[in-house]
Amino acid sequence: MLEEFMPFVGLIIFGNIENLILASQGVVAGVNPKVLGLLSIFAVVVWLFMGFVATDVAMQYSQYITFLGGLAIVILGIISIRDAVHHISETKGDA
Repeated sequence: MLEEFMPFVGLIIFGNIENLILASQGVVAGVNPKVLGLLSIFAVVVWLFMGFVATDVAMQYSQYITFLGGLAIVILGIISIRDAVHHISETKGDA
């Protein structure tokens, strides 16, 4: 039974990394941690529901979905690093 879901293992890993990156971006932006946590939980529940509903349909596109998920993680990571470096350089200039 688990063998049929193996194509999505990478996407699960990418999804966890994506949540960490988005949380990092929220912290750098100064978002309220409670709001950020609630929004993160909401996003996870939505993805879980979509996973239960659309897994059979998405199975034939798993390679494309995993590629797009990985690409999104790389793009979000680059943006997060850029924003963090910009934030660090701004705070060092204020000191």
